[in-house]
Amino acid sequence: MIMRILGEGQYEVTDEHLNRLNELDTALQSAADAGDEAAFTTALSALLDAVRSLGTPLPDEQITPSDLVLPDADTSLAQVRALLSDEGLIPG
Repeated sequence: MIMRILGEGQYEVTDEHLNRLNELDTALQSAADAGDEAAFTTALSALLDAVRSLGTPLPDEQITPSDLVLPDADTSLAQVRALLSDEGLIPG
């Protein structure tokens, strides 16, 4: 799966890591639902850090459609709430 972090770049993440990313996405969803800014900031940071560490960065010159677009670390709680579906940011 190709994941883009806005303003940063794309990462190829294998299916074996999706369960871990979904766990982090669930924590993000819970923090957003609760309106807990501190927990939200921590959860978003953890999710983005996991994509960076578990994924393989794609070269900037490689143009590949993204399967999933994630907000950058500076995105507000209100902005992320608008992006969240019933499944969070990461479907599955």
